[in-house]
Amino acid sequence: MGLKFGIHLMKGISVQAVNANTPILDIKTGKPYLENGRQWTARDIGLTHRTCAWMPHGFMSVNTDTGAGRAFLRSLYRQYADWDVDFVKVDCIFGTDYSPEEIITISELLQEIDRPIILSLSPGTEVTPALAENISDHVNMYRITGDDWDHWNDVSSHFSVASSFAAAKKIGATGLRGRSWPDLDMLPFGWLTDPSVNQGPHRKCNLTLDEQKTQMALWSMAKSPLMYGGDLTHLDDGTLSIITNPTLLKINHYSKNNMEFRYVYSGRTSKEEHSGRFRSPYHVHLTKNDGMFVGLTACSDDTANGWYVFSQDGKPDHICRNYEIQNDKSTSFCLGKTKPLLASDIIIMDSIEHQSKFHLSVRNTGDTCLDASAGRRRSASDIRFPMFSACRWHAKQMWELNANGNLVSSYSGLCATVESRDEGGTY
Repeated sequence: MGLKFGIHLMKGISVQAVNANTPILDIKTGKPYLENGRQWTARDIGLTHRTCAWMPHGFMSVNTDTGAGRAFLRSLYRQYADWDVDFVKVDCIFGTDYSPEEIITISELLQEIDRPIILSLSPGTEVTPALAENISDHVNMYRITGDDWDHWNDVSSHFSVASSFAAAKKIGATGLRGRSWPDLDMLPFGWLTDPSVNQGPHRKCNLTLDEQKTQMALWSMAKSPLMYGGDLTHLDDGTLSIITNPTLLKINHYSKNNMEFRYVYSGRTSKEEHSGRFRSPYHVHLTKNDGMFVGLTACSDDTANGWYVFSQDGKPDHICRNYEIQNDKSTSFCLGKTKPLLASDIIIMDSIEHQSKFHLSVRNTGDTCLDASAGRRRSASDIRFPMFSACRWHAKQMWELNANGNLVSSYSGLCATVESRDEGGTY
């Protein structure tokens, strides 16, 4: 699509123009607008009783029931089109400043232009699905919350709002020349200022990394327009990785019928979830593997190869590695190979990418899986120790067996090896 040009506007007409009683331009003649034998001015169309609530000395609504009011708005939006504007955000026209007649008029005037211009509305204070029902057909996006800043209380309030608009089927509903989208506001990541500050001092985002990831995930699942609110000239790698996460962008762009599940049931009991059973870093209770456990090392290390698939008729596959024991005998260390949990649209979209990847579980049950989160590290070795935890869809638990016999972690890029618990040796 390339770089797009967008502008932020206020509703109606400026108080200054009304006070100066400036004439209205008729773009058809290039002269002041004439109707019923007289020239119309800003004072004739300005609704002085409907000024912008948070900028009363700046702007007021326009009377769109008059030809002069429509002529004024037509001249504005035709000028924006001549400037090659692609996106207009009209403020002080929705939510607590709701001006439906002007919204519909602007939408109709944009349809007179021979190319699409995205129409966005704000503010979103006190917006409900019922209010959006009257206007979503005429726009492309509309705010449904107040301003969102980098505080968790701001972010957390968006969950219930996003849920209500999803339940009302407003996500991707019919809109101006296409579809319309509830807007959860910009993503306040990276390098920011404070509210109502037009310049520095600048500061880093107050949200933690996990909070930023959560916000990006919610915005993506709610299919909100993704608008970055930080300074792009000071974009750090961590922030860039969050806002360009390919899976979340696919969810935002392609997923359908996203909604909240209020009740989630688990096969495990609460007691099991909070017991050491699912948190023990070395929870391997396979008799044949006693005294051995899995470590992580560089894939170039000689100890990283030797893994293979063990198949037996009627039984699930295992991923195994042979190692020597006393008297020059050898035995195998094996883990169950299971398919990742197929529980979301992510898998559908990424099935090609992940079709060769699998989970490694203790007993092929799919309950407890090898997790490549790097844990403690011994000073005498470069080996890191993964853990076993409850199986879930995450790169930390994705593994792949390559042609060299390496068991590669999708998360860390390291390879699995087998180490003796007693001797600290690697096989």
